[in-house]
Order: sequence, then C-alpha cells, then structure tokens
Amino acid sequence: MAEDVKPTRKNLMAIEDRIELSERGHDTLEQKRDGLIMEFMDILDQAQDIRADLDENYRTAQRKINMARAMEGDVAVRGAAAALKEHPEITTQSKNIMGVVVPQIESSRVRKSLDQRGYGLLGSSGRIDEAADAYEELLESIILAAEVETAMKKMLTEIETTKRRVNALEFKLLPDLHENKEYIEQKLEEQEREEIFRLKKIKAKKEAEEKEAEDGSEESGDIELAADGGR
Repeated sequence: MAEDVKPTRKNLMAIEDRIELSERGHDTLEQKRDGLIMEFMDILDQAQDIRADLDENYRTAQRKINMARAMEGDVAVRGAAAALKEHPEITTQSKNIMGVVVPQIESSRVRKSLDQRGYGLLGSSGRIDEAADAYEELLESIILAAEVETAMKKMLTEIETTKRRVNALEFKLLPDLHENKEYIEQKLEEQEREEIFRLKKIKAKKEAEEKEAEDGSEESGDIELAADGGR
C-alpha cells in the first residue's frame, strides 16, 4: 500500500531506481518470451513432421510384421526377434536454447545389417528382414520424437514461467511502484506548500512586528517633540 511508504526524498529516489530497474527487467523478459515463442514454433513445426513420420512408420511396421507372421508364422518371427544379441544404445546430452536446457538424444546400433541381427541368412526370410527394417526405422522415429517432445515441454514450461514474470512486473510490481511514487510526490508537494505557507506567515509576522516597532518609534519621537515645544 502507498500509505505504508514514508514520504521522503530518499524513498522517492529509491523507488525511481526500482522502477528503472524493473522496466529494464520487463523489457528483457519480454524479449526472452518472444524469442522462446519463436523457437517453440520452430520446434512445433518440426514435431508435427516427426509425428507424421512416426505414424507412417508405425503403420508400415505393423503391416510388415503382420505380413511376416502370416507368411512365416509366429514361431519364426519370435525366433528371429529372440536371436538379437546387440541392443540399441541410447545416450543423452544437453543443449541450450534461449537459456533453456533441452535434451539431445543420440542412439547407436539401431540400424543393423543382416548378419548383425543374429538369426543368420538361412534362418530368416525376406518378409522378416523387411519387418526388421521397418521396426528399426520406427525406433529411430521414436527416439527423435522423444527428443523433440521433451524439448517442447521444457520450452513451454519456460515460456509460461517467463510470461508469469512479465505479467507480475507489468500488472503488479510496476503499478505499485508508480502508485508509491505518485503518493510520495504528492506528499512532498503538500509538505512544500505547507512549508511555503509557514514561511510566508513567519515573514508576514516579522514584517508586522517590524512595522509595529517602527510605528512605536515614531510615536515616541512625536511625544518628545511635543514635550520640547511645551517648554
């Protein structure tokens, strides 16, 4: 509340400094918010393409595995899957986007040659190989989607946090500071007017006393003159 602020020039200067600092902070946060939104929109466009690819790869993989099961049987498909000895490796790093740390997921040994799949050239068929290819491509899409989706969530969280800070400065802190500034300025103006009025009264009183003293001196002089003339 403005009434809780002591109306002194020192407090006025302190509030003016806070207003200047808060306005600079508000401008900086607005620029950060706008930059984050632009980055988020770019990632969103990328995510939409990745989601479309992921859906398409999933449908393709399902179609390929169903075809392999129909042609080779579940036993052959499960046997080929069980023969896999080297599983994909996932590692995570981080990168900075407008001050937001987002994950960067890297994978290895996702794509494999026929001899790396473990079931051997004679233990499979073209249908199983096609299904394996499709699922390897699907896995790459899933890894890429996970990276982009996580980055989107982190960016969105930072955008919301920045927006709240901008709104707090714009609609709470700065209005309160300006209200306090106006209150102190008004009180100081009132004090200045009261001081001027007080000084005028003092001056008027002093002038009246001086005039009264002059009038008294003149009366004394007239009385002395009258007394001299009577002699």
